[in-house]
Amino acid sequence: MNRPLSDISPEAFATPLLAWYDSHGRDLPWRKRWPELADPYHVFLSELMLQQTVVATVIPYFEEFRTRWPNIHALATASEEEVLQKWAGLGYYARARNMHKAAKVISQDYKGQFPKDEASLLALPGIGPYTAAAIQAFAFDQNAIVLDGNVERVLARYLGDKTALPALKQHLRAAYPRLAPTSRHSDFAQAIMDLGAQICIPKAPRCELCPLRSHCLMADDEVAASLPVKAPKKIKPKRTGVVFVATTQGQALLETRPDKGLLAGMKAFPTAGWESKDALPGALDDAPLQANWRLLNHQVRHVFTHFELTLQIYHAETSPSEDMMPYQWQDPDEAGLPTVFAKVWKIIKQNDLTKRSCD
Repeated sequence: MNRPLSDISPEAFATPLLAWYDSHGRDLPWRKRWPELADPYHVFLSELMLQQTVVATVIPYFEEFRTRWPNIHALATASEEEVLQKWAGLGYYARARNMHKAAKVISQDYKGQFPKDEASLLALPGIGPYTAAAIQAFAFDQNAIVLDGNVERVLARYLGDKTALPALKQHLRAAYPRLAPTSRHSDFAQAIMDLGAQICIPKAPRCELCPLRSHCLMADDEVAASLPVKAPKKIKPKRTGVVFVATTQGQALLETRPDKGLLAGMKAFPTAGWESKDALPGALDDAPLQANWRLLNHQVRHVFTHFELTLQIYHAETSPSEDMMPYQWQDPDEAGLPTVFAKVWKIIKQNDLTKRSCD
């Protein structure tokens, strides 16, 4: 670390940072300003939603969840299907399932009161070190070490630390308590996040506006934008497959995906050929029903965490049948489709293939 731990202090870091935050911090629906503290349920919802997702995308989802399930007991009594449907479009659906599981534990085992200690929080489904620290800091004003991407970037540049991630995290965890004030722990963590989101941005940081400029080792340095140093990105493997969209009178044939695995429990169009790393695109004999299937001159591309997917789209206009188990006729706009299948349905609608039916 370029700046020794003995040379950092809250007077040089936290004091100007909090003064800046008081004037320039973001107003977010799950946030409160000290001495008020955020509702732990709101922190819980927002932080799980914000994983791998930007604030602007999360806000309407957060508002929808808060309105539909105003407290942890309400969320715990909802069905997983309802939760997944309202989550549709946020991606990383394991977050939603873990959120629901954690809500049940908090409602039943903790009588609706969020635990305050790190060990109990980490024992909850889907709660890792960052989310546990965020709940401790934002909801209970504890001096927890809250390290997200924005915080890591601000601290790495301030300290001049060119250690590559993930090893950098251990350096920052050691420095964080030395930079923290003796009070306003909830505001402190949020202030660093806001500085990273508004001033100390990944590319072309706005150093001239930064309240920490006078003590930041990377201020006005041409290498500032290169910090933090990230590990080389792994090349994602590519997969291909087919998706079958049968429509009749505005409805489409959907299935419920298995309870385990990718997009578990979600509504989806039937597919073939892509869920195994070595699989080839499925043939028409994998189609869910006999019909006059037509290959569309469109493909859907979607990036998952561990691979990139390209789907060829087969469409068929057909007549409804009552006995289509395990499939169901449903309006996809109301089914809460995950993003990859919402892309497919968008193409179907754009080509005006949704309202035709066979005689």
